[in-house]
Amino acid sequence: MGASILPDLGTEILIPVCAVIGIAFALFQWVLVSKVKLSAAARDNSSNSAGKNGYSDYLIEEEEGINDHNVVIKCAEIQNAISEGATSFLFTEYKYVGIFMVAFALLIFLFLGSVEGFSTSYQTCTYDKTKMCKPALATAIFSTISFLLGAVTSVISGFLGMKIATYANARTTLEARKGVGKAFITAFRSGAVMGFLLAANGLLVLYITINLFKLYYGDDWSGLFEAITGYGLGGSSMALFGRVGGGIYTKAADVGADLVGKVERNIPEDDPRNPAVIADNVGDNVGDIAGMGSDLFGSYAESSCAALVVASISSFGVNHELTAMLYPLIVSSVGILVCLITTLFATDFFEIKAVKEIEPALKKQLIISTILMTVGIAIASWIALPSSFTIFNFGVQKDVKNWQLFLCVAVGLWAGLIIGFVTEYYTSNAYSPVQDVADSCRTGAATNVIFGLALGYKSVIIPIFAIAVSIFVSFSFAAMYGIAVAALGMLSTIATGLAIDAYGPISDNAGGIAEMAGMSHRIRERTDALDAAGNTTAAIGKGFAIGSAALVSLALFGAFVSRAAITTVDVLTPKVFIGLIVGAMLPYWFSAMTMKSVGSAALKMVEEVRRQFNTIPGLMEGTTKPDYATCVKISTDASIKEMIPPGALVMLTPLIVGIIFGVETLSGVLAGSLVSGVQIAISASNTGGAWDNAKKYIEAGASEHARTLGPKGSDPHKAAVIGDTIGDPLKDTSGPSLNILIKLMAVESLVFAPFFATHGGLIFKI
Repeated sequence: MGASILPDLGTEILIPVCAVIGIAFALFQWVLVSKVKLSAAARDNSSNSAGKNGYSDYLIEEEEGINDHNVVIKCAEIQNAISEGATSFLFTEYKYVGIFMVAFALLIFLFLGSVEGFSTSYQTCTYDKTKMCKPALATAIFSTISFLLGAVTSVISGFLGMKIATYANARTTLEARKGVGKAFITAFRSGAVMGFLLAANGLLVLYITINLFKLYYGDDWSGLFEAITGYGLGGSSMALFGRVGGGIYTKAADVGADLVGKVERNIPEDDPRNPAVIADNVGDNVGDIAGMGSDLFGSYAESSCAALVVASISSFGVNHELTAMLYPLIVSSVGILVCLITTLFATDFFEIKAVKEIEPALKKQLIISTILMTVGIAIASWIALPSSFTIFNFGVQKDVKNWQLFLCVAVGLWAGLIIGFVTEYYTSNAYSPVQDVADSCRTGAATNVIFGLALGYKSVIIPIFAIAVSIFVSFSFAAMYGIAVAALGMLSTIATGLAIDAYGPISDNAGGIAEMAGMSHRIRERTDALDAAGNTTAAIGKGFAIGSAALVSLALFGAFVSRAAITTVDVLTPKVFIGLIVGAMLPYWFSAMTMKSVGSAALKMVEEVRRQFNTIPGLMEGTTKPDYATCVKISTDASIKEMIPPGALVMLTPLIVGIIFGVETLSGVLAGSLVSGVQIAISASNTGGAWDNAKKYIEAGASEHARTLGPKGSDPHKAAVIGDTIGDPLKDTSGPSLNILIKLMAVESLVFAPFFATHGGLIFKI
């Protein structure tokens, strides 16, 4: 078998040091962003100290009167309004989520504690009958603690992301006065703050939790890592409410602002006369930033937990090889270092000078990080793994070489890149699919909707093949452990992925602030270009999240089957098949609930915006300010109320099925929801992204073809806006939330597996 080259002490130093480096780099990026001052008095444009990334360059728009102190003050005021609205919503949301968190933690303790009747006596180990393991009550207590830790880390990740984004949006607007390159660097650096903070915090908290739990568990590693699975459950359950609540908030405001403002009143998207405009900009932060941050943190936590659980009952766990056991955390540590180098390519090594260079620069981030990470994984696999080892595979031990495990991680990493580029092809207006959707607007909204739906369905094909190849290769080499580390491979460049993803909403907000502050059309063109590129990268981020969710939930499914002592999952047995068909239906039910929630909230928003336009004198003329606060309140109240039913559906389904029908039926439900959920999530996200960029393609009028469809306010443009409003809840609420559904049901089933195996299947015991 042999031992790993890296000693245990080296592992114990490497992981926390990489996490601390990630946090330090995030803080350094934040300091650089904070050099862009939001007070007119503090700005000095005469300094000669600025380099290419300097913050004191002469404003290139001064001849248009843009260097007006009033503009800076106005930007600061708008930013404060957005920040206050976002903070207020998140605090309200977290109040409700906090109650759920405590109630569910109590449920975990009661269910897992009752497996052995709250016994404090030691029990025979599940996977080694010759040894005695810690009592079931200990698993209940420590699972509850790790659930709370995961939930709190997820909430903090989302909140920090939102604060950083609202800090950076106006600064990006002000930097756009110097040129598109300066604005890009500010937006990207702000995204990097979130990316590195989230990746490093997730890694550090998980590492510290493992070491603290080890003080009690000692040699009982299977019990230790069984308890750690609560960390993934906590992360994902908070992410579900963040994604659904934030998604309903942002899309209710967006749809209301678009339908009344653009279509009915023929005013620009972020016109300050539109009462829903502040709520719309707040929504970008609470949905696309806070929700997405929690979502990707949940994926990272679950893939790590799945790999650790599967490995704990293999030769790593049995022989207590700490370095090999913590291989998933070493991969994530290397990922932080790789992403740090990759970020410098966007902010320091190359300079963006023209609009057309924005999207290639973001794509280069994905390519560079993937190539460097492949080398990083090879080194990590060589030093952290023995030359050969055994992996537990449904009752038998499978021999695996370290190079085979390297290939498992690498295939997940490269599958993520393929999914990213396929997503980009189908959602970027630089390619024919979106241009065809834009062209279909000539004949009205109906053909636009038909073309958009067809594009979404077609965009599923290659990502599913990429996921299928990843599953086949990784399972062939290293069984369920291979699939778990393949998911980790896809998420190993999470810091770069999050930086690119967060960049989009920050740019979108920057454009809105430019419009509301009355800046020139040239500034708005730059922020629009940043936003259009961000729209595509946001779709790529969603593609990564969905692809990794498929692999993570399959790995968790394997761990659940092992833990529930199911030898085979036979779809021909009625127990399993009914679960399979019900599980496949759940994503449709969930999507229906979230779509209708957005529709109900948008209806209230449309009525309020219309009321203000009709009853407030001087609003259309711009002599009176609209009542922004009422629109913010409508979005907040609707999203808090509407996020509870979909959340309850996801959280209660495994409990009800496990208790009433047992583990075999639950295994069918998990398989069915995974298979259908991935398909719907990809098509929904890409359809919505394509409709959005088709609208932006017409608005930008950058090509002869686009100009024949425009300008803003033309019939094709109005048809494109209608398509975009239909796509909004698909790409920002239902689609992204579905990947949490499939992960969350799997990790919840894994945590409660001992209870279901002991006390479940009541209907078959009658």
